Amino acid sequence: MGIFDRIRGEFIDIVEWTDDSRDTIVWRFPRHENEIKMGAKLVVRESQTAVFVNEGRIADVFQPGTYTLRTQNLPVLSTLKGWKHGFESPFKAEVYFVSSRQFTDLKWGTRTPVIVRDAEFGMVRLRAFGGFALRVSDPAALLRELAGTDPQFRTEEVQEYLRQLIVGRLAGALGEAGVPVLDLAAQQDRLGGELAGILTEELAAVGIAVPKFVIESISLPEEVEKAVDTAGRMNIVGDLNRYTQLQAADAMRDAAANPGGGAGEGLGLGLGLAAGQRMAGALAPQPAPAAPIAPAAPAAPVDALSVPPPLPVTEGQWHVGLGGRQEGPYDSVRLAAMVAEGTLTRATLVWQAGMAAWTSAGELPALERLFAAVPPPLPPLPPQS
Repeated sequence: MGIFDRIRGEFIDIVEWTDDSRDTIVWRFPRHENEIKMGAKLVVRESQTAVFVNEGRIADVFQPGTYTLRTQNLPVLSTLKGWKHGFESPFKAEVYFVSSRQFTDLKWGTRTPVIVRDAEFGMVRLRAFGGFALRVSDPAALLRELAGTDPQFRTEEVQEYLRQLIVGRLAGALGEAGVPVLDLAAQQDRLGGELAGILTEELAAVGIAVPKFVIESISLPEEVEKAVDTAGRMNIVGDLNRYTQLQAADAMRDAAANPGGGAGEGLGLGLGLAAGQRMAGALAPQPAPAAPIAPAAPAAPVDALSVPPPLPVTEGQWHVGLGGRQEGPYDSVRLAAMVAEGTLTRATLVWQAGMAAWTSAGELPALERLFAAVPPPLPPLPPQS
């Protein structure tokens, strides 16, 4: 190599960056102690910004385009170098290319639960994860605050810092949103937009913006999920009495479809229905216990005839099968009225808690007295001659 070739190789004619990666935010042009020729071409492509740094100080910033480097378009560097007008000497300066495109597919998540206060469940621990995008909004600020003299500043070097910042702001954003825990899934898009604005405002000092923030999932603790499932089942069941009747009707349908099941299945059906009614009674609202009564002074003797008799015991409730439908439950007073109306006959099927199966009313001793005053059916008329 001749001396002129060696000298020519010390001067750089073209300064450019063709990015072949998907995660490089800042890339330093490899000058290798060579000087940039005055009049060299600077090529800044779309989604790039070129920053000239001289002796640790940021000089000139170039937006996308092709430039011929001269003192006219290097005003700050010309001042720092002390060039006089028209001086065409090569110069040494570090050139950093900063990508201004969006970097997507960045992930975030809560390693430990975030505690929020909910009106229904109280203090709740939440876990969440999702993704976000970042973009350089101020190349000079990014170089000063984060990248420094790193020759290749990648997204992985700033992702952990951003994840910590996101998690730190997540609890405050969820608390200020005032959204119940059970409604968070429907509000994820709105919360993501609000968090993107909060993060962009806070990261403006380091030259980074967050144009997109996505909450993919917010998960509740296991015990809260079980409580939600229980509440959902109760809402589906609704009236436990009607639920018990529906279960009984389904069991009768299954028994009719399987006539060979035997009496044991009928007994199991009766016990199951009785258990269902006991469960309905246990879940019904219970009256509050009466307050203790202070002992009273001994009362004067009274005539036994002035003491009222005890209240009669209420008889059980009966279900009646009318026209293929289950009606009731009815008490004995209503049954007597139905007998008088002719709605309830000895052949009508009835059922009461504890019975193994539906039975004709005339076969039950407990209902025999209802038909005592009802005459039997008239005999058929003799044939006329």
